[in-house]
Amino acid sequence: MRTMFDALGFMGRIADAGAQEPHDNDDESLRKRYRTIFISDLHLGTPGCQATALLDFLKAHPSDNLYLVGDIIDGWQLRRKWYWPQAHNDVVQKLLKRARKGCRVVFIPGNHDEFARQFIGHRFGDIEVMEEAVHTTADGRQLWVVHGDYFDAVVQCARWLAIVGDNLYEFTLKLNRYLNTMRARMGLPYWSLSAYLKQKVKSALNYVTDFEVAVANEARNRGHQGVVCGHIHRAEMRHIDGVLYCNDGDWVESRTALVEHFDGTLELLHWAPLHETQGHGHIGSTVAAF
Repeated sequence: MRTMFDALGFMGRIADAGAQEPHDNDDESLRKRYRTIFISDLHLGTPGCQATALLDFLKAHPSDNLYLVGDIIDGWQLRRKWYWPQAHNDVVQKLLKRARKGCRVVFIPGNHDEFARQFIGHRFGDIEVMEEAVHTTADGRQLWVVHGDYFDAVVQCARWLAIVGDNLYEFTLKLNRYLNTMRARMGLPYWSLSAYLKQKVKSALNYVTDFEVAVANEARNRGHQGVVCGHIHRAEMRHIDGVLYCNDGDWVESRTALVEHFDGTLELLHWAPLHETQGHGHIGSTVAAF
């Protein structure tokens, strides 16, 4: 794994910055444990990554299993320009620490961290690197866990178009950060420009629907009761022709995670940022539960 990380300058810089792990001084009474947590599309290495909010979420919610469902590190952006603040390093150290303490952590690379796919079947510390996984819930349901980019025709058939789109998306996120800085100063809650545009643009909605149906159909063909994916930055839980489709969203715009309770119930959660909660991160809302 070192070769590709060295190519990005990653291993050396993490080693320099990562000697100290983030210190968890959380009040145990405020922590809620889950059987399993699924998160994806963190995009560490980009200014849009909401690493501080993610750290608050991880500290507040230990789990027996943690699936990192792709695009954890944004290799595309890091190749263009190095960006790695301490908060991003703290996230990596937190994930490694959780794995060392007995949580099963599975990393399923996506298209933005595709450099890690050549190391499928190996471990990064105590973190397993897998192409895909099958997770069995406490109530016996089998969930296929996959990033989802293999179902994206733009990524698979026209990589140059995907990169152009990625640049436009990065511009939208930059504008979104400026807008929300002003909203925070005015005491207004976080608002996602990108999510708003996705809701309004018909072609984007058609793409999302086609993606969801394609992923659910493949899960059915494989004999699974459900699927957990990421990739499209749109948190969702719904049944598609008898298959439970779950998208855990992202930590650039929506700050969402899919969690499994100890009875097998699945819940899609939204995490509110600190400035909206007077310094105490909390789950702002339950998006869906099955």
